[in-house]
Amino acid sequence: MSKILIKNAKVVNEGRINEYDVYIENGVFVEINESISVKNAEIQVIDAEGKYLLPGMIDDQVHFREPGLTHKADIESESRAAIAGGITSFIEMPNTVPQATTIELLEDKFEIASKSSYANYSFMFGGTNDNLEEILKVDPKKVAALKLFLGSSTGNMLVDDPDVLKKIFSSTPLLIAVHCEDEATIRENLAAHVEKYGDDIPVHLHPIIRSEEACYLSSSKAIALAKETGARLHVFHLSTAKELALFDAKTPLKEKKITAEVCVHHLWFNSDDYDTKGTHIKWNPAVKTEKDRKGLLKGLLDNKIDVIATDHAPHTLKEKDNVYTKAPSGGPLVQHALTALLEFYHKGELSLEKIVEKACHNPAILFEVEKRGYIKEGYYADAVLVDLNAPWRVSKDNLLYKCGWSPFEDTTFTSRITHTFVNGELVYHNFKILNKAKQGKRLTFNR
Repeated sequence: MSKILIKNAKVVNEGRINEYDVYIENGVFVEINESISVKNAEIQVIDAEGKYLLPGMIDDQVHFREPGLTHKADIESESRAAIAGGITSFIEMPNTVPQATTIELLEDKFEIASKSSYANYSFMFGGTNDNLEEILKVDPKKVAALKLFLGSSTGNMLVDDPDVLKKIFSSTPLLIAVHCEDEATIRENLAAHVEKYGDDIPVHLHPIIRSEEACYLSSSKAIALAKETGARLHVFHLSTAKELALFDAKTPLKEKKITAEVCVHHLWFNSDDYDTKGTHIKWNPAVKTEKDRKGLLKGLLDNKIDVIATDHAPHTLKEKDNVYTKAPSGGPLVQHALTALLEFYHKGELSLEKIVEKACHNPAILFEVEKRGYIKEGYYADAVLVDLNAPWRVSKDNLLYKCGWSPFEDTTFTSRITHTFVNGELVYHNFKILNKAKQGKRLTFNR
């Protein structure tokens, strides 16, 4: 295994920035100190003068489309894009083909990742209206969480039986992660718009169809059920400012029973962007108003929102470039999530410490990930070196997504990821995936 000494790095960790040398050996951070001297010729020395060393991001919500949908993406292609984007660990969703709704099918995905993933990995188990017995077999020490779709999305895994939901919430020790949109509200809104426009509904009406009320109604019900049953609930991809009133800002994260996440696209885009981006920014839940975008950013700063993720969900351009009712929701994000977040730093809206807290530390706390998410002695050496002043432009030529497009195309980012380390190996350097790159390991959990 590699021996690496990173010299003169500005280390961003646990709310502080300090200049340190960082020594990595046997896949872990061995020493972090103001000055480390070595004379061993086997040790690779990286001078990080002027650069910032961050823990690798832990993305708690991705769709890598394998098995069954590999014309869009697969674990190998998207994990390559992830490490190029500073994401060193991911948790993938169950709505593949077949859906990961049995232990056997879930383990099939772990087997695929063990041979192909460039980043560390775990998978969520999928809940349905009729697999409670299988849910109860899941070992919380081996699986990240249980995913429930309370609004339909890609894969049609809607759980809409209230009795089933109550049984699941009452009986599983797993963290329950939920997609919250009220199905009846959406169907009513969609029917009214189809009657008026047919299939070619103007895409700027997407946040009217998948409305603020649809989100708030579903989130409210899920939170009420969690409070009633004592379940551990994590609400994915908040998209409205209104929903923030449902969450607690005062309780420390380790003590929270109900938590929330925001995704990069809901922080970056607003409803005005449909005019230029069209279906390329069609997500579920929908990108909503500028007021919502600003509210979500404030919720992040106020600690009502605990985690930043991507909801990376690629589709082909042929699929996306369709009329509204036929264009699927979702888009690729892992390669550009961190550089996009760093733009908020440059605008003075998010500190580096806050980005690291929400994208690295907090996912590790929330999912009880073992020895990751921090730059600490004894922890797995997952880290990212960033040059905050090295502008580059996103183009089709530098995309690593299998789908071959990005909603950030033609965007110039101010910051560049120069190095990514996974389990102590340098796997990415200045736009190049290195030969040793396939270093991903199965995430383990302190439960």
